[in-house]
Amino acid sequence: MKKGDLLELEISGYAFEGKGVAKIIKEVHSEDETQTKKFVVFVNGSYPGDKATAQITKIRKSYAEARVKDLLTKSSLRTKPECKYFGICGGCKAQDLIYLQQTKFKEEQVKEIFERIGDIKDLELLPIIPSDKIYYYRNKMEFSFAAKRWLSESEISSKQEIADKDFALGLHIPGLFDKVLDIDECRLQSQLSNGILNFTRDFFKSRETTIFTIQNHTGYLRNLIIRQSSFHNEVMVNLVTSEENEKLFAEYRDSLLEKFNGVTTVVNNINLKKSLVATGDYEIIFHGAGFIYDSIGGRKFRISANSFFQTNTLQAEKLYQTALEFAGFNGSEIVYDLYSGAGTIPIFISNHVKYIYGFESVEPAVADAKVNLELNGVENFEPLIADLNKSFLPKISERNIPKPNLIIADPPRSGMNPKTVNDILNLKPAKVVYISCNPATQARDIKLLCDGGYKLIKARPVDMFPHTYHIENVALLEL
Repeated sequence: MKKGDLLELEISGYAFEGKGVAKIIKEVHSEDETQTKKFVVFVNGSYPGDKATAQITKIRKSYAEARVKDLLTKSSLRTKPECKYFGICGGCKAQDLIYLQQTKFKEEQVKEIFERIGDIKDLELLPIIPSDKIYYYRNKMEFSFAAKRWLSESEISSKQEIADKDFALGLHIPGLFDKVLDIDECRLQSQLSNGILNFTRDFFKSRETTIFTIQNHTGYLRNLIIRQSSFHNEVMVNLVTSEENEKLFAEYRDSLLEKFNGVTTVVNNINLKKSLVATGDYEIIFHGAGFIYDSIGGRKFRISANSFFQTNTLQAEKLYQTALEFAGFNGSEIVYDLYSGAGTIPIFISNHVKYIYGFESVEPAVADAKVNLELNGVENFEPLIADLNKSFLPKISERNIPKPNLIIADPPRSGMNPKTVNDILNLKPAKVVYISCNPATQARDIKLLCDGGYKLIKARPVDMFPHTYHIENVALLEL
């Protein structure tokens, strides 16, 4: 077997990150004998029940990766995808899989990950909570500008001159940081969002505006980020650029507001870095307040351009409600919320506990949290700046903060820093509620906590991101 080979495979399983699993027999030859071993091939674009011709893209000692070239027999689990960009854009990898089956696979994958990475064999896994909306559910979409538009195979093979190949606004092709699929609609956010996307492209293309490239670190346009409230009629348009251009941006703002009266604030984030990140070193507000409001569980939250806020507002309430049920508060608890962001979880649980201390490293998020606690009349929550890549115990000593009865942690995909895990083990709260968007790093961290004296009681996945392989999972540990 070598890279580029074509194999006829029957798909029998489904793995994390949306890959079908085929098992084949591989002969291993030595000087005196030949052994047969089972060899796994992970096949992108396939589901259990498929029979496919697949092309090998990567080979390792115990497994290989491949992609579907031709479907010989289609799985009964397949359905027709609604998006015309499906299969090219890397966003909705499972849009052609029946939604009920998507959630079933996600539930199974959480169990398998905890067994394999966390070495937890007796996990009590409660049924996954599905999403009521499987399209148009996101409150935030991040689009990229690129000076190289991704070209289809037919465009590449054509000998005709290709129009508009030097300007794109859309989503990155998986694995290609410098090429963007130019799209005119995405079914994950609202139709208003699609209108803003297309207007922005047309506006800057007509003015031949330059696009930032990582090769020479020049160009003006970088990202378009649209945030839309699910419970209030508010929309933020945030254009990320590499420099200021007040005249051009003011013209864009005026034209945008004339076209879309639903836009309530317009922000220009200036990113001076060479790296391709969609946040700015500073921002200029060109219209409105520079933030929008949204609600979770009847609580109102201010969201600024660079604040973290759960991207599926309706499912966020189910996620936080699960965490609340797992915690089993009696009203007397001191709670630490690690990676507290704009204070959504502390404010959500504030009626059920004595006091909450939130620890967060992003200053604008802490500023939003302070506004949000006043907005909701919450008096038992204090948001604090703390670098959670280092020990946060000095912050506790410095402020003479009482030790917690319970810790809630909701870290980024990379999971918790080992120093943070050690801090939890030193503090020894009776319970830890761990919320994660990456069960693999969650299982890794939970294994460390269990090695330090905790027991994993139960877990429950919540599907925040239909049609993707991403899984949100809530776990309860007790000392």
